Order: sequence, then structure tokens, then C-alpha cells
Amino acid sequence: MTHPLIDQFRFTRSEWLRGLEGVTEEEANRHFGPMNCASWIVGHLAWHEQRYWLQRAQNKILFPLLNECYAYGASMSTPSLAEMLKAWHTVTQAADPYLDTLTTEILQSDLPLDGQPTGQSVGSALRRITYHYWFHNGEIQAIRQMLGHADLPEYVGNIEGDAPYRPE
Repeated sequence: MTHPLIDQFRFTRSEWLRGLEGVTEEEANRHFGPMNCASWIVGHLAWHEQRYWLQRAQNKILFPLLNECYAYGASMSTPSLAEMLKAWHTVTQAADPYLDTLTTEILQSDLPLDGQPTGQSVGSALRRITYHYWFHNGEIQAIRQMLGHADLPEYVGNIEGDAPYRPE
């Protein structure tokens, strides 16, 4: 059985995808002032997942471009939403087998960078990326409001049915 925090993380991913529903390619490429566009945000979260669960945890990099163009602090760009979603799905599918192995003991261990200790536990990294998704989900909803979208997702979806609390 997967760790309860992984269930919550996967629920977070699904809510983030729900927040993107109905956004067209053209809309995903719109910039509002200094804000990144929605398609860039997709690439950014693909980068974050690749960095933690593939690069740091398993020494794998599927998309070097994610590290160059979508890392924290990367320059503003306007990628294709379809391409970024494809990369995101590929990265998350590659990360899932690793996430399925996580136990409380592993979550308490260090998540190395280039084989060196970082002082960041796997569990803290998991919490950071979970909250990162929620941050960018809010940002995407703001973008959608500026685009004139109506009937946006409200609050949190069916957490009680899809990812209810369960103890470790």
C-alpha cells in the first residue's frame, strides 16, 4: 500500500490537472504582465518532479531541457501546452514507481543532490512539491480569471472520496 502522503500528493496532482481543464493552447500561451504563462508553469512543475524524483532520487534526467528552461529562476518563455503536458505526463509516470516505494523511514532520509547530502529529507521534498502544486494551481486559476473563464474549479475536489485521511 502506498504511503498516505503519496496518496495526498497524487490527489494534489489531479486537482492541478483539474485546474487546467478547458485551457486552450492559445490561452496557455498568454502572458499577463510579469507572470509566467500557464504552459510555462506546466513545464516548471515537470522540472520540479524530474529534479526530485528522477534526478536527485534516481540519477535520471529524461528531459535536460526542463533543467535549462523551466527551473526556478529560468527566463520567461512561451512553450507549447501540449508539449509541456506530454513531458509532465512522461516525468510523472516515470516518477510513480519510485514514489510507490516510499516508506516513513525513506521519507525521513536525505534526498541527495549529485550524490551529496542536502539536509532536505525526502518527506520535506514531498511536502515542498505538494505545496508548490497548490501555489501554481492558484496562479493558473488567476490566469483563467483574467482570460474570462467562468465556472472555475472551486476549493478542493473530492478529497474525502479520492484521498481521505488515513494514518501511516
